Amino acid sequence: MSDKIKVGIVDDHPLLRQGVAATLSRVEDFEVVEQGGCADEAREISARCQPDVLLMDVNMPGDTFAAVRAISKAQPKVKVLMLTVSESEDDAYSALEGGAQGYVLKGVSGPELIQAIRTVAKGETFITPVLATRLLSNFRKHQTEQRGVDLTHREEQIIREVANGLTNREVAVKLGLSEKTVKYYMTNVMQKLHARNRVEAVAAVRRYWESHKTWTVGIGAP
Repeated sequence: MSDKIKVGIVDDHPLLRQGVAATLSRVEDFEVVEQGGCADEAREISARCQPDVLLMDVNMPGDTFAAVRAISKAQPKVKVLMLTVSESEDDAYSALEGGAQGYVLKGVSGPELIQAIRTVAKGETFITPVLATRLLSNFRKHQTEQRGVDLTHREEQIIREVANGLTNREVAVKLGLSEKTVKYYMTNVMQKLHARNRVEAVAAVRRYWESHKTWTVGIGAP
């Protein structure tokens, strides 16, 4: 990645798109490389411009989730960050399972959006805290139906903080652990949830609920 974080913006509302572009253009180490208004243009921008972070709306012309999957597979270095009004958990899971690195609700402040982009550009996960809380609430709701997967108390603590948008370093500071220890626990969580990355560690929960109705998560000893 170059000194500047290259950002692409894909949204079918021109005024909103231009407003986001104007905000990001004022950030010294950001460069808005291209804009588009539909799922097909998201794929084209990803392939042609190779942005570090691609902002995508959920509700726009074309198959957005198919585009997310295609980008994740064909251009894995492009980090997709959903920027949308949709608070639907189904939309969030579809995007995250497709390979999106983050999910942010429109209405977010400029500084918060900038933080989300920086976090995702580093390969970390960022999910709007209010939505992350709902996802994890559902995660806990199914505990009593658990079969076969046990998260320790410490693993649960860490995945909660990660889902709230904290980096490994920030989680380590908050919980009084080393960054290496946080990475170790996250590796365990991803293995238990059959997730390829930290985003999927949350998204996988919903996938298992739908395909294995008796699957839940139990909280064991640290």
